[in-house]
Amino acid sequence: MFPVFKSQWRKDKRKPLMVILFLVGSIALTLIFTSSNMVPQTTVAIFSSETNSSEIVDKWEPLLNRNESFNFVIADEETARTDVAEGRRDIAINLKEHDYRFITAYDIPTLPLIDQYVQKVFVEEAQIEAAAGSQGIDQIRNDVESYLENPPFQIQTESLNGGEVSNYDMGIQLLFGFTLFMAMFTIGFKVNGVLSDKVSGVWNRMILSPVSKTGMYTGHLLYSFVIGFVQIAVVLVIFQYVMNYDLGNNFFILLVIAAIYALSIVSMAMLITGFVKTPEQFYMIYPSVVPIIPVISGVYMPPGTISNAVLLFIADLFPLTHAMEAMINVAFYHEGWNEIALPLVLMLLIGVICMGVGINLVERRKG
Repeated sequence: MFPVFKSQWRKDKRKPLMVILFLVGSIALTLIFTSSNMVPQTTVAIFSSETNSSEIVDKWEPLLNRNESFNFVIADEETARTDVAEGRRDIAINLKEHDYRFITAYDIPTLPLIDQYVQKVFVEEAQIEAAAGSQGIDQIRNDVESYLENPPFQIQTESLNGGEVSNYDMGIQLLFGFTLFMAMFTIGFKVNGVLSDKVSGVWNRMILSPVSKTGMYTGHLLYSFVIGFVQIAVVLVIFQYVMNYDLGNNFFILLVIAAIYALSIVSMAMLITGFVKTPEQFYMIYPSVVPIIPVISGVYMPPGTISNAVLLFIADLFPLTHAMEAMINVAFYHEGWNEIALPLVLMLLIGVICMGVGINLVERRKG
């Protein structure tokens, strides 16, 4: 077993490019899609063409800047119109005493959202002015704000165990998804070494050596497991301790999940190896099948997006679904061993079945 393990290690030591590419790919994909998933703050220029423009702008600027999604900045009218016309800004707003007008060169996707928010601010201010009557509007506004700070009805949300409800971070889900996805390629290509050695005749020559057939299988599969697990662990360590991603307070459990997942993927790759005859067929089929698994499992989509019973059943046949469920529950909901026991058992069950069938198919093949 150990001579085979060492021989696989020496191969990667001489040519580590593939392992490094998949490791870097896990990090790069997470950073790219996580950053694109974040919604940047929209900056909107505001000005007034009225005679009392300064008073109007000074009145509406603090009222409009109560939403963190939008940043309303005071600008000169000529500058604001020129910036919009020349494409330096997407939108500007011409404020009036009780109305407003949008200045834009084309229809932008965020225009309805900005319009909805600005209209809400103007309507609320009109209601306050109507309620003020002869009284001071500032006094009425302060009374309303004080009332809203202590409303008669308050809603408090708690989780099932009585704690705070965790905010679901899609970026963390993508981190787990891309990390586990890229590990599938690394493990699969390493397991294919079994078929490569059998086809090239190395397997038959090694049988004549003191290494047993069980030792040869164990050496190949153990190395595939180790290299896949190390890749997942390194990515998780980098995001947890270097990039300061919040992966929960049970990092050790995440590593255990990663280990069981890597073991089950080794078995799944061994099953696919049993269905093909040459390493070239494996390189053609495996990369075609693997990218479909995260899509079916809903890795790239928010929870509950996939509701089709057939797709959910198919997703449950792959270890990725159960690994994602376990990791998300640990990272977001701080669940322990008892709560994630079922996904771990299902991954082990899938691994045992795939490994048994895969080795049996490989052994039945001649050559």
